[in-house]
Amino acid sequence: MSDLCAPTFAELAERLGFSCAEAGGLVEFRNPAALENWTLPVLELTIVLGSVLALVYAILRLRRHGDPTNLVLWFGATAYLFVIEPPLYFPAAFGIEEHVDTMFAHNVFTVDFLWGRLPLYIVAIYPLMATLAFEIVRMLGVFRRYGVLLGAACVGFVHHAFYEIFDHIGPQLRWWEWSLDNPINQPFFDSVPIPSVVVFAALWPMSLALCVQYFVGRHVDAGTTFTGVQLVWRTVVIGLLASVGTFLLPLPATVIGIAGDTVRGFVYVAELVVLSVVAVVLLWRRWSELRSGASAVRGDRNAFVQWYAIVYLVVMAVLWGAALPDYFGAVDGVTADGDPVGSLWYTVACFGIAIASVVATVTIPQVPAAPAAAPAEESAAA
Repeated sequence: MSDLCAPTFAELAERLGFSCAEAGGLVEFRNPAALENWTLPVLELTIVLGSVLALVYAILRLRRHGDPTNLVLWFGATAYLFVIEPPLYFPAAFGIEEHVDTMFAHNVFTVDFLWGRLPLYIVAIYPLMATLAFEIVRMLGVFRRYGVLLGAACVGFVHHAFYEIFDHIGPQLRWWEWSLDNPINQPFFDSVPIPSVVVFAALWPMSLALCVQYFVGRHVDAGTTFTGVQLVWRTVVIGLLASVGTFLLPLPATVIGIAGDTVRGFVYVAELVVLSVVAVVLLWRRWSELRSGASAVRGDRNAFVQWYAIVYLVVMAVLWGAALPDYFGAVDGVTADGDPVGSLWYTVACFGIAIASVVATVTIPQVPAAPAAAPAEESAAA
């Protein structure tokens, strides 16, 4: 649809190896063997499969345990996606082209929506990543112990670790291309805009987790049941309010950043450091309590999240391993093929945090799940 091909997007698409004018319609299918390189279908399969399994798990949890939290989280993350992403793809159609130019372009994958703008795996990665981070924190009983806000901060921290492993390798493997001249993307941390490192990796999942736990999770923990209509409107509200939270949480960097890109980047990093310190202290303290036997998490471990987190990390380790030869051969942060590289040391740190968070859920004692009324009674006793 050539009339939707903004000059910046057309340029990014050309660099990625496809034509904006020839990108399909609302939905387009391609041969996975004909994509840019072999890593694209591997990534796509890993994310889409994980997201489908996360949805299946959420449905089973609702049917077997009467807990709709995971289902609301899954659809809330998807609702958030459709609130945030389309204006970024078509700023002119939303009347914001004077304020927001094209920030990035995804490469074309096996399944794409919206004229090559939205790969299926991007739709899938929002609920999958949110489920992994949220459930890791919930398995550790952080929400019960420290409340909605601090639990949400821990979700943002864990999500950040999992997401940045993916974020720092994408441009090198041509999964997407950032617009280097867009002021919204400034400043960059190697090949990744710092706003992406902070806002999309940490603050939006924090906002989503806060809304999900506030509107649904804490009530479920207290023994409340919801009707289908109640869950639908709460899910819609969660998607909308999580979007508002994504605007409010980075507001200090947005306002102070008027002074310049360097100042904005510093404030973004400061927000991430504060979030990380708080989360590390709380997660370590909670894990230590559980290991010492001073407390116990009531309920079953989420085996799906534990195992699929491992699958995700193994796949990403393989993809990073395949990218390392070109990474080490890069000159001034650019490979011989002209692709920008991310930060290896930061990715290694994120691997360490992600692995530690999964191991923490395996090494804690648990007690059998109690009847439905027990959480309310336990809360009253406390």
